[in-house]
Amino acid sequence: MSTVIGLIGLCAAIGFLVYMAFKGHGIIVVAPIAAMIAILFAYGLKGHFMASYTITYMEGFANYAKNYFPIYLLGAVFAKLMDITGNALSIAQFCTEKLGKSRAVLSVVLTCAILTYGGVSLFVVAFVMLPVATALFREADIPKRLIPGCIALGAFTFTMTALPGSPQVQNTIPMQYFGTDSFAAPGLGIIASVIMFIGGMMWLTRRTNKAKAAKEGYGRHDDKPEEMNGNIPGIFMAVLPILIILVVNLVLSKVVYPSLDGSYMEEEFGTTLAANSGTWSVLIGMLISILFLLVCNVNKIKGKVKDGLKVASIDSLTPLANSCAVVGFGSVVKVLPVFAVVSGAALSLSAIPLLSEVISVNLLCAMTASASGGLSAALEVMGDTFLASGIDPEVLHRLASICSGGLDNLPYNGATVTVLALCGMTHKDSYLDMFVVATIIPIVASLVVMVLGSMGLCF
Repeated sequence: MSTVIGLIGLCAAIGFLVYMAFKGHGIIVVAPIAAMIAILFAYGLKGHFMASYTITYMEGFANYAKNYFPIYLLGAVFAKLMDITGNALSIAQFCTEKLGKSRAVLSVVLTCAILTYGGVSLFVVAFVMLPVATALFREADIPKRLIPGCIALGAFTFTMTALPGSPQVQNTIPMQYFGTDSFAAPGLGIIASVIMFIGGMMWLTRRTNKAKAAKEGYGRHDDKPEEMNGNIPGIFMAVLPILIILVVNLVLSKVVYPSLDGSYMEEEFGTTLAANSGTWSVLIGMLISILFLLVCNVNKIKGKVKDGLKVASIDSLTPLANSCAVVGFGSVVKVLPVFAVVSGAALSLSAIPLLSEVISVNLLCAMTASASGGLSAALEVMGDTFLASGIDPEVLHRLASICSGGLDNLPYNGATVTVLALCGMTHKDSYLDMFVVATIIPIVASLVVMVLGSMGLCF
């Protein structure tokens, strides 16, 4: 009986969170209330109530802020500098000239995909692309509300989970469980990528054409570009800051840090160099790029830096706090008694190994609102069982990775909330596009891979 009540409470909490998000209420306020609803159903008014809020919820909230605040802050500063220096506008005008205004959506999706496949963090991609995307969509007079869907397609789908060799964590987690590498089942990965890309572009193109037919336009938004008075940098100088982030990140993460002795990290800080070097590489790359922008644009940005940095620091806090709030909610959900029951049931729903993998990974990602968290939880419990089925480990790897990018993208997912907040859009404005391109279509792709894998195909 207690399990049934707990399950009702969990569904009520998630339903409340989703409903209030679509009504436009602040996630920072709504998420802890939703967590308390789940706790009340699970424990009543026992001591768990306050402890779950002040300890479990706030630890999840605080740990996320600790891990990601530097990225949010430097990302916002970088995005602001790209705007006031005219670099974002230069990239937008170049893409418009070469591809045409009608291909603004394609430009944003492909650029996001290149950055993500190049190893840039998904959150950083959102910050980097926002000024470019807004400039492109303003030039093409395409509704701003479509930008979150474009970023989601380029950064949260095929380059995150399906393309062979992707450095994103969703593609590297399965390696430790299946003894594979990041290029596992490349053929299946490419097939899934094609499905996601074409399907997503068809949806976004349809939405764009519908908006143009209704003469909707970009819309009225408080994001007017800086007046450049014709002093716009060339495309090489405009793209160079982004390339600096990519190159520095690659060199540090693949060459420099792996060659260093990280024993001091365990002795003095209780962690490992490997666990932190990825974040450090991104941060140093962004810092160097920011310094490059400042040095090369001294005259252009004179008098704008002080106010620009103030705006950037404020811009970084809202999306960070929103993400912290939903991560705190996920932290509470993971320690509820019903979570163990539901996750156990999910992992045993099917006697067909590949179908079980699809169901379990998707459900756990949905419950935790985290692709990496749900994927790790599912493989930690069932990884050995999947391997013992005799199915090619590369198929298991590729399918698990693709599935992690399905139901994780529900309205309370941290990355979803961050992108919407950065773009100044609500769930009502933009979530439908994100849901279709980053949830529905990836699930279809995972089912195709599941069928091909069940037929013994691995290429």
